[in-house]
Amino acid sequence: MLHTMGQSTAAEKTAVRGTVLAARRSLPAAVRDQAAVRVQAGLLALVRATRPEVIAGYVPLGSEPGGADLPEVLAAHGRLLLPVLRTDLDLDWAYYAGPDSLRAGPGLREPRGPRLGRSAISQADLVVVPAVAVDQAGVRLGRGGGSYDRALTRVRSDALVVALLYDGELVAALPAEPHDARVDAVVSPSAGLTRLPMSPSG
Repeated sequence: MLHTMGQSTAAEKTAVRGTVLAARRSLPAAVRDQAAVRVQAGLLALVRATRPEVIAGYVPLGSEPGGADLPEVLAAHGRLLLPVLRTDLDLDWAYYAGPDSLRAGPGLREPRGPRLGRSAISQADLVVVPAVAVDQAGVRLGRGGGSYDRALTRVRSDALVVALLYDGELVAALPAEPHDARVDAVVSPSAGLTRLPMSPSG
């Protein structure tokens, strides 16, 4: 049976996603902890330079880069919105009110506060997003649910969208579809902040 281009791209994404997530799971805890310290330092340098009033972030889970304490770190520098996963896999938002305000949600830790609606992300000056990988054109590969692809369509045009990665997860090119959201920059442990898009030569 012949596969359409969409089916082929989806299969390529699944393969890349599986490879990267397996590599993340294999990282020793000490390596993940040190990477989190460096990623937070790179992100905070950006926050201090841009002084956002409202930041949209998330709570890294498991082997995701950035560290579980990322919300507390970001909240010290601006009002922090965190995502709440809806049943349709789109994202609602609520303000972060400290570690005790978080509860386990479907696949993420989410704030208990009042829901502000899907468009609340448009309040953010800086949007920090998870990613499995990002390419030099800014194409972001997520976990496959499409939540952030939808949410990022509501971000203001003057807001900065930044993905957090481990070293080696900023790649030359990723399989992409028209709906795939792009990011403006990435932060990784060794390189710190990298603005996108990059030239083919890096």
